[in-house]
Amino acid sequence: MQRTLADLVDLLHTWYPPATAESWDAVGLVSGDPAEPVRKVMLAVDPTEEVAREAVAWGADLLVCHHPLFLTPVHGVAATTPKGRTLATLTKGGCALLTAHTNADHAVGGVSEALATVLGLRDLRPIRPAPTEPLDLLVACVPTDAAPPVRAAIAEAGAGAIGDYDHCTFTVPGLGRFRPLDGANPAVGEVGSLTVVEEDRIEAVLPRRLRGAVMTALLGAHPYEEPAYSLLELASPGSREAGTGRRGDVDPTTLRGFAETVAGVLPRTAQGVRVLGDPERVVRRVAVCGGSGDFLLDELASSDVDVYLTSDLRHHRAAEFAEQSAASGGPALIDVAHWAAESTWLPALAERLTGAVGDTVEARVSTTRTDPWDLRL
Repeated sequence: MQRTLADLVDLLHTWYPPATAESWDAVGLVSGDPAEPVRKVMLAVDPTEEVAREAVAWGADLLVCHHPLFLTPVHGVAATTPKGRTLATLTKGGCALLTAHTNADHAVGGVSEALATVLGLRDLRPIRPAPTEPLDLLVACVPTDAAPPVRAAIAEAGAGAIGDYDHCTFTVPGLGRFRPLDGANPAVGEVGSLTVVEEDRIEAVLPRRLRGAVMTALLGAHPYEEPAYSLLELASPGSREAGTGRRGDVDPTTLRGFAETVAGVLPRTAQGVRVLGDPERVVRRVAVCGGSGDFLLDELASSDVDVYLTSDLRHHRAAEFAEQSAASGGPALIDVAHWAAESTWLPALAERLTGAVGDTVEARVSTTRTDPWDLRL
């Protein structure tokens, strides 16, 4: 089966939905004709001119990069600029360009998860869970003999779906009391008389976006002209898998030992691996964030993790964190090169693509090192 660019874009957007990217980000298909066939996909962290030349020389039909080519607005893409030359190289070579940035950072199987995996972390969970779809809880009281069709009606409208299950409801038997007044047309009881009815209290969760459809189904199936019900907005528990960063467990080691593991696993860079903390400190719990992760420092300072690994830590933020951490017993810090941390996602993505599309598309990780630093003295 021949894959088109549209097929690959749909697949990547399923894994890394553009709607989950930060509001300031620029992700998705940058250039290329969705109808064109794709046989070769190259993967890279940065869309540099050198990476573009490598992709075209290999015959790639699509270049997937983590960092955007155009993160800020531009007024032109002339080949007199580095970004313009990158785009011109890809366009002339018939190679499309797609960006998966913060949407890939947060996702299951994304950048932070790949980084955590290569470092040997187990029992992974997000540092900051992604918000889940807003949910409501429907509570309705129904005469016991009418409860089955009501449960079926709200389920068909979308209530009661939890994970890989549907028709999920909870029922408690009880007694309903009411007195029909003048003008009422009761399905049970008589006007002016207190009526007691055996009823079931039915509870079911539903996506808030389906509130209208579920309420229509409830009112259509319920035998009462004035059903008793409540609709409660639920707080989001957050995703257990997707979200910002990852934390997990490692076999007990020292901070020095873990940092040596980091240095051995990640690609070598001029920056190397910088460590803040007692080298002999015991490390069992680790938090990581691919890319620039200083925005998580405050919430991790009082957490139970032993070390936090990320990139691009600035002097003052690191110094302040060290003081705060020393007072609260917070984690040590490890700072690694931005490119090195995020490059761990590329082999994982290549394997994922191959597993999804088989031999119809060949995926290759770029061999171009786009870490900007060349030498440390």
